[in-house]
Amino acid sequence: MSGHSKWAQIKRQKGVNDQKRGATFTKLANAIMIAVRQGGGIGDPNQNFRLRLAIDAARSSNMPKENIERAIQRAMGKEAGAMEEVVYEGFAPGGVSVIVEAATDNSMRTTAEVKSIFNKAGASFGQPGSVSYQFKHMGRIILKKNDKDFDEIFMECVDSGAEDVEDVGDEVFVYTDMPSLMKVKDELSGKGLEVLEADYVREPSVTIPIGDKGQAEKIHNFLETLENLDDVQKVYTNMLETYE
Repeated sequence: MSGHSKWAQIKRQKGVNDQKRGATFTKLANAIMIAVRQGGGIGDPNQNFRLRLAIDAARSSNMPKENIERAIQRAMGKEAGAMEEVVYEGFAPGGVSVIVEAATDNSMRTTAEVKSIFNKAGASFGQPGSVSYQFKHMGRIILKKNDKDFDEIFMECVDSGAEDVEDVGDEVFVYTDMPSLMKVKDELSGKGLEVLEADYVREPSVTIPIGDKGQAEKIHNFLETLENLDDVQKVYTNMLETYE
């Protein structure tokens, strides 16, 4: 995809280390609870695709089965009403746009924590809608190439209904419109391709070039600090790194 940032690649590369953090299971449990709530309270992954994606992510992080089931039961119980999804927008140092998605049972606490990180980094906390128009909600599937070349995978993805396909080292990023994510994911799996990850993401439609490596590292540190908050699920930016 045009304008793809190295940020997504870096997040993939550090995924194994992230799984070692004790907060990972909390984040995954919150994602499961939000998926049940967004799916109308349906706790069956066969009838709730968002929940199925959340469970797949939990399993790939070796989350115990009992933890997954406990999160589903909590989401279907009385305490589910306290859990909500909140979205924050703003500008990182250097002026690049940032969107933060969080799942929390106390939005005032989460908002204060996110604002504090923005302030300490010299970033600007924005109003709702201040940067979201620069991103497009899409489905994204990450495939492992294994012994196949990109051209072969590309044709299989297009035949399955993908909107865009990107070569990213040992992996292939496949983009779909949101309603088609389940269909495309299942078709690619049925063709024997290894799906590492599938989720709904925000891809930038407008990018901001950062040509200074030191500035890019400061932005990465800011983004990672946000991601390390227990309540934060995902962080997106439209930074395009142009340095060599």
